[in-house]
Parts: sequence; structure tokens; C-alpha cells
Amino acid sequence: MATDLTKMGLIAVTALGLATSTSLSAQMPLATPSLSSGSAAAVASYYDTRLAPAIWFRANADGAAISQLTAILQRAPFDGFSEGPQLAAQVQAAAAQARSGNPADVKAAERVLSTAWVRYVQAVKRPTPGMIYAYPVLQPQGTRPDQILLTAAAAPSLTTYLANTSNLNPVYQQIRDTAWAEAQSTGNLTPDPRLLANLDRARSIPSTGRFLIVDSGTQLLTLYENGRPADSMKVIVGTYELPTPLISSIMYYVTYNPYWHAPDHLVRKTIAPNALKLGPSYLKSHGYNVLNEWSETATIVDPKSVDWKAAAAGTAHLLVRQDPGPLNSMGRLKFPFPNPEDIYLHDTPNKALFAKDVRNLSNGCVRVEDATRLGRWLLGTDPVAPGKDPEMRVHLPAGVPIVLTYITAQVRDGKVTYLPDIYGWDKRAAQQVAAN
Repeated sequence: MATDLTKMGLIAVTALGLATSTSLSAQMPLATPSLSSGSAAAVASYYDTRLAPAIWFRANADGAAISQLTAILQRAPFDGFSEGPQLAAQVQAAAAQARSGNPADVKAAERVLSTAWVRYVQAVKRPTPGMIYAYPVLQPQGTRPDQILLTAAAAPSLTTYLANTSNLNPVYQQIRDTAWAEAQSTGNLTPDPRLLANLDRARSIPSTGRFLIVDSGTQLLTLYENGRPADSMKVIVGTYELPTPLISSIMYYVTYNPYWHAPDHLVRKTIAPNALKLGPSYLKSHGYNVLNEWSETATIVDPKSVDWKAAAAGTAHLLVRQDPGPLNSMGRLKFPFPNPEDIYLHDTPNKALFAKDVRNLSNGCVRVEDATRLGRWLLGTDPVAPGKDPEMRVHLPAGVPIVLTYITAQVRDGKVTYLPDIYGWDKRAAQQVAAN
């Protein structure tokens, strides 16, 4: 076994071209103390408690994976992992030392490289700060050291596995790689705090499959097939005061003929004053009803019994629901998905607002430019209501992941540019970095 391991080390490290002719085990101890003690202990346990196969010095290894690991770690500050370059230097030193062919050197180097990789993967797979994950499975998975190392050991191509794991998803990869290329060309290897804030938000985007992204930064909805954009449309998102939150969820059905539940500030500023001025006819013409509670079994309150002056003054709290119809603020279709903030996508009768360049105009929910096109993509057929009843739900053929995010970093002409920071989240990230 020791002879085989020595051969693996010689094959893998010789191909790296690292110049070392004699064993350095007595001259330069491996710098493991600077690695996270928790990660190093978990890696040691992995190798000690299993007949664990070699990963970096496996049979027929050509050293390309070690070179690739080094490059990934050198770039890691642009993943938000500032320790990457330090770990890259330790990986290079350990690999050079293993070239001695000494089984102890190869064994030690194997663990140094695995510990560095575990640290990196755990860093890039951390949850997005502030992201609401509707289900635990939507959070980044596979961050236990044994999961990471077992996956690496089982990979048919270690270089392919390293690339796929470090790239996360196409949106993340494009922004990070462009910023890294710019940094190398200019010599400024300190990442912009705005870049890191955007990559934090981009890391929760799926890497493959069929999904939707609502991006409040661009005010666009993008439909993805096989991990690639297939269609897009404009959206209207939340205001600065009521921003559309970061959410990762799954959409299971669409709702035809939806009710609209008026927010408090619109009841106070618009509905109550008009009810005072125009009387019950205003409520009837707009399909408004006052309810005793928010529920499917709610009863309608006689509008004559309502204190509309108090409602207009904001001292009385009313629950106002609008029936389906041409004036309904939900339009014909609503696209709900589980989340604790009661955020959803929906149609709208007011299409003129989509002509605006900046469209952060809603109360947090997302109005879509073309609900029919979105419904067709989700359902696989033209979205036709099965009847005239309110709130008619039709299930999708399969659940579709949806991510609400905020990406102001855009790649244009081979460079990273930044859109206006309408929510101030990029500025806040920069201030936090400056304060540290």
C-alpha cells in the first residue's frame, strides 16, 4: 500500500513541474496549523476512519487537478474567500514536498489539499445572507467534509468536478470570471465590495434545470431551460421603502381570477377617501368589499357600517378585497409560491408602467409584463381559466424553482459594470467592508 501511494505521489506531482529533488520532510514541515482546525480534524477523521481512496494522488493522476485547485484558491478572494491565496501557497508547498516520494509526505500532502478544498467548498456554498429559503433543501447542499471528499473521490474526472463545483451557476461564473480577468489585467487583486455582495446573492441561483429568476436589480424576469436563459420580460418590483425580498422557493400552481387584497396605505390614501366622497357606488364599480377577516370563509361587512373617516385618517384598520374583473390589480393571473412574506407574481391591468426604465414601483410583490406568456411557459399550454369562479387554482405539471434576487453587477463588453443601487444594498455591503 505504501509503495502504491508513493507512486501516486510521484506521478501526480512530477507533472506539476515543481522543482524539488530530495525529501523536505525534515526541513519544511507542512503548514497545517494555519488551516481551520475544525476542517483539518474532519478531514483527518475521514481518512482515518475509512479505507478512503486517494483523491489528489490517485493512480494515473497527472497533476492537472492539483494545478487547478491552486488556481481556484488563488482566485478565491473573488468568491468572497479571502484565505484562498494563503491556502494555495500551502497546497503548492505540500505538493512539492510530496514529490520526494516519501509515503509520509504524500499522505500529509493528501490531507493538506483535501482540507483546503473543504474550506473552499464550504465558503462558496454558504447560504446567501438575507435569503428566505422556503424549504431547507433549497439551501446550498453538500457542505459536510465527508460529503465533499466522497464526491471528489467518486468523480470520474477530478478536473471537471473542481470546475463544476467552483462555478456554482452560469450567472455567478460569468460575473466572477469577468471580474477576475479584469483584476489580473490591471493588477488590482482586491475585489470590489459591490462585486462580493452581488456574488453572495447570485450563489443561490440554480445551476441546471428549469427555473425562474426575478431580478430586482434589472427589473427583469428570466425563464431558464437547462440552466440557460430561454425568455425574459420586464417586471415591476418593490419600492425602496418596500423592497422585494430575497426568496428561494418552488412554484406549484397558478391562480386564475384572483382576488386582490388592498394594502393598508392604499385603503387609507385612495379607497377610504373615495368611499367618503362617492359613496357605495364607488365600492361597487371597483369590486371592493370590506371583509371581517383574511380567510377563504370571510364574510362581507356592510359598507354602511364602516367608519370611513377613521379609515381615511388611519385610525381604523379595514380589510378590503377586490373581486376579479378588468379593474382588479392582480389582472387575470396570479403566480403564488410558498414564502412567509406573502410575496407573489401577478398580472396587472396597468401596462403603461412597463415603459419606465426604472420600475421599483410596487409594494413588494412582482407585476409581470406578459402573464399569458409566463403562464404558457409554466403550464405548457395556453393559460385559459377553467371557469369564472374567483381564485381557481391549476397545478403545474411539475414544481418550478423560483429565485427572487438583486443583481446589479452586469457583464457588458467584457467588463463588470454596476446598475443603479435602487435598494442601497450594495452601498450597505461596501460600508460593512470599510468598517471591518
